[in-house]
Amino acid sequence: MSVPEPSKKAFISVIEMAEMIGLSKSRFHSLIRTGVFPKPVLHESCKRPVFDLELQQKCLEIRATGIGNNGQPVIFNRMRAIRRPRRQRQAQPIANDRPAGDQHDDLVAALKSLGLTATNEAVAQAITQIYPSGVEGMESGEVIRRVFLHLRAKKK
Repeated sequence: MSVPEPSKKAFISVIEMAEMIGLSKSRFHSLIRTGVFPKPVLHESCKRPVFDLELQQKCLEIRATGIGNNGQPVIFNRMRAIRRPRRQRQAQPIANDRPAGDQHDDLVAALKSLGLTATNEAVAQAITQIYPSGVEGMESGEVIRRVFLHLRAKKK
């Protein structure tokens, strides 16, 4: 494991120290309580626990060597690989390439899964009222939502 670079700051918070050595805040606090890592000092001006440069270096050394402040060996779990953000799926636009009779079957099925029964004709009327210029290029989720709300309001 490579040792992270020490901070250039004179004082850092407990959370910053935990992040620097690759531990969660709760795990770092539990290791402080057991004596593996040194306790932070209270800074006079803000009364917050902080790590000065000397304590930062000591924590980094403990993480690198695996020998705690109390002299006991400590084994750290491997660091997780950095998670990559999930790719957003592209919304599929609704296409109008079906015959007129079954053009809205997918929409009717989606509405049914939401607990609303509707016919192809009712859906077609709702679409023409909501989208007078058509649904070409619209996201299917948005079309389903607006048709659902329209038909549900109509039933009341």
